Amino acid sequence: MEPVFAHLVALIPLAATAVEDEGGSFLVTPGIGLMIWTLAVFAFTLWVLKKFAFPAITEAIDKRAATIRESLESAEKQQAESEKILAEYRQRLTEARDQADEIVIRARKAADTTKSEATAEGQAKREELVEAAKRDIEAETRRALDDIRKEVANLTILATEQVTRRSLDDAAHKELVEDALREVDFSALAGGTKD
Repeated sequence: MEPVFAHLVALIPLAATAVEDEGGSFLVTPGIGLMIWTLAVFAFTLWVLKKFAFPAITEAIDKRAATIRESLESAEKQQAESEKILAEYRQRLTEARDQADEIVIRARKAADTTKSEATAEGQAKREELVEAAKRDIEAETRRALDDIRKEVANLTILATEQVTRRSLDDAAHKELVEDALREVDFSALAGGTKD
């Protein structure tokens, strides 16, 4: 290819001198020989480009187009996968919110139930303690009344001994105590209950 091109380059000055010899500029009045050589060089260059350059350029363009097509397909697949993953994420998020709401509702119900049970147990315990306190008060009241009776009996005996200045035997002592106890009203001390 280089020898042909070198011959063409060498011919250009010769053609230029031939045109100048005719009396004009070869650029203004082209010669038939120059036109034929120009067309021949153009055709040869076109043939070389078609044979060697255009297939390589077409192949590079086809590869680039295939790469772009594959990139677009890959991007579309990734976008579809991303949308699918996003839809799954949103669904899971909705399910998680629903589960959280259920847990909150169950916790509230459990708290209400526990509160009700605790209130009922507390009420029962309080009533039990009140009843136990009433029993303890009644028992203490009876003991106190018994102690007061004994004290009154002892005081009665002492007072009687001082009044009579004599000592009483057991039977007289017992009779005197019973008489004194009958006369004393213990209902005020017992809170309204009489023995």
